[in-house]
Amino acid sequence: MGKIALAAIVSSWVVPITIMVNRIVPEPYMDEIFHIPQAQQYCKGNFGYWDPMITTPPGLYYLSLAHVASLFPGFSCVEAASSFSDMCSAAILRSINGVLAIICSIILYDIISHLKPTLDDRKAMLRAVVLSLYPLHWFFTFLYYTDVASVTAVLAMYLASLKKNYWFSALIGAFAVVIRQTNIIWVLFVACTGIIDISLTHGKGNARTAESDVSIKDGLAYATGTSTVGLNLRKRKFVKSVDTVEHSLPGTDASSPSVSSGLVDEIWAILLTLWHMKWELLISFSPFLMVVVAFLSFVYWNGSVVLGAKEAHAVTPHFAQILYFSLVSLLAQAPMHFTITQAVDLFELFWKRRPLRFFQIFLASIVGLLSVHFFSVAHPYLLADNRHYPFYLWRKVIMAHWSIKYILVPIYVFSWLSIIHMLGKCRNKIWILAYFLATAAVLVPTPLIEFRYYTIPFYIMMLHYNNRDDQSWLLTGMLYIGVNIFTMMNFLFRPFHWDHEPGIQRFIW
Repeated sequence: MGKIALAAIVSSWVVPITIMVNRIVPEPYMDEIFHIPQAQQYCKGNFGYWDPMITTPPGLYYLSLAHVASLFPGFSCVEAASSFSDMCSAAILRSINGVLAIICSIILYDIISHLKPTLDDRKAMLRAVVLSLYPLHWFFTFLYYTDVASVTAVLAMYLASLKKNYWFSALIGAFAVVIRQTNIIWVLFVACTGIIDISLTHGKGNARTAESDVSIKDGLAYATGTSTVGLNLRKRKFVKSVDTVEHSLPGTDASSPSVSSGLVDEIWAILLTLWHMKWELLISFSPFLMVVVAFLSFVYWNGSVVLGAKEAHAVTPHFAQILYFSLVSLLAQAPMHFTITQAVDLFELFWKRRPLRFFQIFLASIVGLLSVHFFSVAHPYLLADNRHYPFYLWRKVIMAHWSIKYILVPIYVFSWLSIIHMLGKCRNKIWILAYFLATAAVLVPTPLIEFRYYTIPFYIMMLHYNNRDDQSWLLTGMLYIGVNIFTMMNFLFRPFHWDHEPGIQRFIW
């Protein structure tokens, strides 16, 4: 019943706003001028055509064909369409993202229920609704972009992995890569987290057995005088290593002190269990390996990760991107991070081990300063296109004065510190490390600052927060609604014109 109610809630804004957008902006806009004609060629059966300006694979167009095929019989009965290709209007193609947004909300609900089984349906639904309102995901629900399909596929892959359906998860992951090629990183992340969870679950059982063996052998050593010290120390080390991470698994007590255990101990525990389970893991996760091999073969054949416009999307070391992500994510979770409890927690975290924490923050600040000084990329699209909000943030904030980008570094560091602290309440350190590396692998090579690229890592972060305060979720939802109203009103009712190019221009993320 919860899923039906959730679908009805999401539909209550998807349907009317989709109708309004299609009436006010009936023609393709921005990237739609490439995606919609390409999909229409597929509707005509012309699968050999490809627009060289399109950078992403054709996964969205395949989904669109299935969507149009499901609608065609009904339209034919009422004589609303004379042929299949007539169905592929901008409005119909955009509607696929509305359907996917509803499906995505249900997937979010399932992931929340799986990761936090103690939450009741009402609380899980509240979180799913709030996440469905996340502005970058919400806005592109009403346009024909790849973002909503990409997010939905990645989250579906993750849900299948959480349910131990690894072959099905890898199959969905393969399709996620066909929608957007950077999703190969999330395929690797999902496989990695699946291996970590299996290793720790298996290690807990082995640790109990080893602990029992240690006790028996200690008794024998005491009775017979034989020495088993070396063996027992190794087994005790294994028990300790697994104990440091077992509470970080979903459904365990995340407030346990073991969450703050050393990363080296966690890696050691996982390596031990990986060695004992190498063949089982190879069989279970071989489909993910096949997806990765197929992707690498494609990159070798294509000569690049992107399909078209390769010069404008060349891989560039853009380390400042990971800093922008932390600040944008922190602001998008402001009601959860800017609280007295969070401030006290961060202060205690720093105060307990002041010399070490000071050194870590100092080192992070140095890395941040080097990143913004040497690896801040001003892409030509960012500098020239005043239709995007990042254009104004870049010019009015970051580049307002030469010192601003350096002054922001402590804020970036605080953002990551707060995010990692929140994740550390319910996930072990090796999981957080895998998440950070995956996020960096997706964002750092990207020269263009596009906030919509942050959506998947943002969702994965939010799904793993152990925040049970309904008030902060409600405030976050209100924040999202306010931002969504502002951006949609600007998009629909504040058009403007360029002197150097005809046509109506609109503000967009």
